[in-house]
Amino acid sequence: MPTLSLTTRDAATLRADALVVGAVSTDDGAALADGHGLPGAAAKHLATVLADLEAKGEAGEVVRVVAVPEVAATAVVVTGLGPAADITPDVLRAGAGTALRSVASKKAVAVALPASDEAALAAVADGAYAGCYTFDAGSTRASGTTKTAKGKASSRKAAPGDGPKITVVSSIGQGAAVKRAVERAGVIGSARDLARDLVNTPPNQLTPQLFVDRVKKAAAASSGKVTVSVLDEKALAKGGFGGIVGVGQGSANPPRIVTMSYVPSGRGSKGGSVALVGKGITFDSGGLCIKPAGSMVTMKCDMAGAAAVAAAVIAAAELGGPVAVTGYLCLAENMPSGTAQRPGDVVTMRNGTTVEIINTDAEGRMVLGDGLCLASEAGPDVIVDVATLTGAAVVALGSRVAGVMGNDDDFRSRVVDAGTAAGEASWAMPLPKELRAGLDSTVADLAHTAERWGGMLTAAIFLQEFVGEGIPWAHVDIAGPAFNEKGPDGATPKGGTGYGVATLVNLIENHGS
Repeated sequence: MPTLSLTTRDAATLRADALVVGAVSTDDGAALADGHGLPGAAAKHLATVLADLEAKGEAGEVVRVVAVPEVAATAVVVTGLGPAADITPDVLRAGAGTALRSVASKKAVAVALPASDEAALAAVADGAYAGCYTFDAGSTRASGTTKTAKGKASSRKAAPGDGPKITVVSSIGQGAAVKRAVERAGVIGSARDLARDLVNTPPNQLTPQLFVDRVKKAAAASSGKVTVSVLDEKALAKGGFGGIVGVGQGSANPPRIVTMSYVPSGRGSKGGSVALVGKGITFDSGGLCIKPAGSMVTMKCDMAGAAAVAAAVIAAAELGGPVAVTGYLCLAENMPSGTAQRPGDVVTMRNGTTVEIINTDAEGRMVLGDGLCLASEAGPDVIVDVATLTGAAVVALGSRVAGVMGNDDDFRSRVVDAGTAAGEASWAMPLPKELRAGLDSTVADLAHTAERWGGMLTAAIFLQEFVGEGIPWAHVDIAGPAFNEKGPDGATPKGGTGYGVATLVNLIENHGS
């Protein structure tokens, strides 16, 4: 895994395998971005090379130049940022990610991008860390521990050559807030990589129990104080968790609900509490309403919500978050067999609500319903559930934007704002009351699906039935941005993206403020 450190030294004097600087697009092609701090000879040489290569300075463009005069680094990597007037923290995050991906095998990389404030510098550090991610199916790094640049334990174990030492060059000094921003980027980056590892793990290597084992190891390796408890299939049946029991009953790998808890201590505590509920379908075949074969290929990612929740709890604990956080991971495998639940079955949820099963491929809302009941029983200030829940979310918002729904407009807006600040795009969606009638059933309190139209919204309306009265709640449908089937882009790798981790950490840190 990479490590992050901070310096105010001149970028040109840093001995590294690569020095990253930015380029902007102009009418005449690429030009070095302001604030690079390079000596005149170096800047002139790079300008000549960029012109000769007809570089554009556009986002996603990377040019590597070796033996740049008056630069101690072996090579200079010029990453495109687009028009200078359009540079934002998100642009810097993507530019750093693109650059680091091109030199991720190097041992030492310095990054000198035009960050004029703490938010921009944090985005540079975040993108640089994220760009180094690779998944090695044979690596055990996610189940062990390593040390960060500050000597703190991290939840992932580094493999040899796993990532460079990244030095972020600051033009705004090294004050406490700046140092904190870079250290925070490293903690969130490590947690996000844990979520990515979990999502990318083949489903035969991440059954519900194996997911439990990985989470326990990650929590034990963390410097944060996270307690973990587990409800197995017997406890779930005894406790009346009919939703998750029904989803998991067709699989040889029984379901689990994992509770992860962090409680702040000392003067940093604000006394509040946040509950997070994650959908953790470790593989979704669709059950008896089986999916087409092609649609199953990426269904190992159907536990991305639970992965994000687990990683966020660990990150919050390592950062010493100001409020108590409890994560509920609702883990099951949705498989067809002689014991699988059928369309037309009626099950009883944790809160006593009876539900008629319509389509066994709409299993996520059933495990989340039980998780929301359990979370509500603890009486938290707020609840957020995160899930790869509906294809309708992808139809509506595409592959990069999550849909956010909820029972409280102000809280829903806070969740969207937390994502925006983290560079994770989301969009507030309504819960029209007239759609509730589509969930009426003649044999149960609820049907668990309605008509096709507005499927993202009716799924959330179903979930709302299991949220405790008076508790602000938001549902985040990450079906689009949780898994990137295309090539890497900016700070986002191919495969599991770790979407949601940074949003949840932002929300936790700002709760009650």
